[in-house]
Amino acid sequence: MSDLAEALTTWISGQRFGDVAEVGVLYVPPLGGLDTRRPLDASIRSLQHPSLGDDFADDRLGEGKDLVGSAADGRFFVAVVGIHGISAGSYDDIVSAPAQDFTVAGQDVRDAMTRQLWGARVLQAGTRFRPDGDDNPTWTFTLLPGEELCDGAAESGTILKSKVRFRLGKPNRGISSARVAPALTLPLP
Repeated sequence: MSDLAEALTTWISGQRFGDVAEVGVLYVPPLGGLDTRRPLDASIRSLQHPSLGDDFADDRLGEGKDLVGSAADGRFFVAVVGIHGISAGSYDDIVSAPAQDFTVAGQDVRDAMTRQLWGARVLQAGTRFRPDGDDNPTWTFTLLPGEELCDGAAESGTILKSKVRFRLGKPNRGISSARVAPALTLPLP
């Protein structure tokens, strides 16, 4: 695991805003335990932060990818786990880039840039901080290029006005607040 963490940290350090991205271990629960691709109950969010209310999800969002699959106990990833991810351009820029630009330790880190991992990242932060929150020194949102376009729009996640939001937006929006959270899958034992 330390080799994967070191490889991802080294790759991130060469990216825009890599100096503020925190790499760690991210646990993603199985769908049957807790589906982090979907809005969570307000009672769960209130335990994270008293100001958080009901989650918001765009009605057009589909199911989303499941990277845990048959791992009944969930999966672990080495991933961006902190407040901010890195900037790698727009959704269009990221998905059209050559695989070697996003390959770390033999894995394409774009594959894990999904709603499921972003939802787990927000949940795992607990009361310590709010990833992509508007109460951070810099507000960001996380693009999810591991997900397919939905009605021509790109999926993203953010915390804005006390709501965890699973949103859709322009796929060519490459502003500095648009970040990504690269991740590597840890092998199952």
